[in-house]
Amino acid sequence: MTDTTTPEPEAATASEPEAAPAPPSKAPMTRLWAYARHHLRLLIIGGALSFAGGLVGLVQPLIAMDVIDTLSANESLTRPLLYLAAVVLIGGALGALGPYFMQIAGQDVVFTVRKQLIDRLVRLEVAEVDRLKPGDLVSRLSSDTNLLRTVASTTVIGGVTDAFMIIGGIALMAWLDLTLFGTTMAMVVFITVTMLFIMPRIQKATVASQQALGNMGSLLERTFSAFRTVKASGAEDYEIGRLNGAATTARDTGVKASFWEALAGVVAFLPVNIAFLMVLGVGGARVASGAMEVGTLIGFLLLLFYLMGPVNGLVASLSQLQTGLAAIHRIEEIENLEAEDSSSEGNLPEAVRIPVTSGPAQVVFEDVTFRYAEDLPYVHHGVSFASSGRGLTALVGPSGAGKTTVFSLIERFYPATSGSVKVDGVDVVDWPLDELRGLIGYVEQDAPVLDGTLRENLVMAAPDATDAELDEVVEVARLTELVGKLPDGLDSRIGYRGTTLSGGERQRVAIARALLRKPRLLLLDEATSQLDAANEAALKQVMLDAAERTNVLVVAHRLSTVTSADQIVVFDAGLVRAVGTHSELVENDDLYRDLAASQLLTAA
Repeated sequence: MTDTTTPEPEAATASEPEAAPAPPSKAPMTRLWAYARHHLRLLIIGGALSFAGGLVGLVQPLIAMDVIDTLSANESLTRPLLYLAAVVLIGGALGALGPYFMQIAGQDVVFTVRKQLIDRLVRLEVAEVDRLKPGDLVSRLSSDTNLLRTVASTTVIGGVTDAFMIIGGIALMAWLDLTLFGTTMAMVVFITVTMLFIMPRIQKATVASQQALGNMGSLLERTFSAFRTVKASGAEDYEIGRLNGAATTARDTGVKASFWEALAGVVAFLPVNIAFLMVLGVGGARVASGAMEVGTLIGFLLLLFYLMGPVNGLVASLSQLQTGLAAIHRIEEIENLEAEDSSSEGNLPEAVRIPVTSGPAQVVFEDVTFRYAEDLPYVHHGVSFASSGRGLTALVGPSGAGKTTVFSLIERFYPATSGSVKVDGVDVVDWPLDELRGLIGYVEQDAPVLDGTLRENLVMAAPDATDAELDEVVEVARLTELVGKLPDGLDSRIGYRGTTLSGGERQRVAIARALLRKPRLLLLDEATSQLDAANEAALKQVMLDAAERTNVLVVAHRLSTVTSADQIVVFDAGLVRAVGTHSELVENDDLYRDLAASQLLTAA
């Protein structure tokens, strides 16, 4: 019997909108400052060096004017050329050191953000992860944070530096010649007005592009998570079509973002060059009329030519800033998802304390109702039963009756809609989460195994386990033969999702992992479903041995497990219809009798 009460998320398609996380709570620039302020020292050093390099660059046109005046006066060029060489060398050194320090700061910012995101993602509530797409979450951790690196380092500081260079250059132009200065102001006004129109569109297009990339990653993760099924079903073309559709959407949104970025570049390039030609024409006429010295014209042209770099840099920085703000928007959406409380305080009133005991944990359900979402039907309609202390309690019933959901409520993966789920007399919502889960060993229905070594899989819930304890659970879970045939024993890698193991071996690994933490409450969700008769009999004995020391709850589908239980809880349509021993239920409950005769296997 397979419990299918948990609603499966619908398959994602290329045209589906992404499940929308909560809207950001802070303005993107406020969030950017929150990320960057912890690395302010490096950013200030890098920005100061870059700014100094820019100031040195502004001096070059003035020295060039001095060179021309020196030539006109038939004087020696040694002094102005030495000045010019020194300025070029100093400017080059400052121009290299500034970006270097800012890149270091940018990497530190991304490192900090990624640590925060990793902590948040791993601590998300199960309901949030069920609702969202894992591939998109991975995209936010990788590509979105990478976009943030450029913004947090070179974009903001570089943009501010370029803005100061432009202001300084304009001031020098006004000092050199007000007439030529007036011709350049039209360029500044035109660029400013146009950028105010273009920048919001760059941000909007970038958000859409990043969402499309996240959706493509989600579809690819979906395909790899069921790769053998895709192959066996001959569904490669279908999956390729979906991925190609997502890739097309990503391409189209990327092209749109690129269009606005390219337009911003053109807007920065053309007015500056037009201004250059206008200054050349007007200035040439003024030189010809004797109203201006040729050195002043050349200095003005060099200054204008020099400012092309800061103008283009400022426009690029503004474009990159919109991209970064879009990334910050997506990153902060993760920050606003519901995460589990990782504190050790719990919600207990002052007068109530968690019982301190090392014995078996007691579990009591009191009139529990539950549904996965407000728009979904109820899974439990008032479930009440108790599993008190040492022994084996089997949960049986038709598929979809709500058996597996019992374990989700005990583990506090989901909160009960009403009623209470109590462990040792205390509602699970009042337990500190780490303490609650610390006393539970849980074997899921599909017995997931993580990529890594066999040892890493076993000790993930008990990292301080000794070699003797490992050897004991390996023997108890009948993994000795498996460990012996693996090339590096416990340190052998077992592949993505444990692909080098059989289904029964994965199940035994999951059971050994649960037993290694010496739980006071052991939850087994169809723990013998993929085992042959010999291994099932062995693990049945493991469950019975564990039941002598602790409280064991098992979702059972084989009669051999059920007949050994101290009590059996029969579920039907989200209700507990009967509780008793095998012989009592066969005699008194029609549903159980039918299950024993049809769905449950013949007694061993």
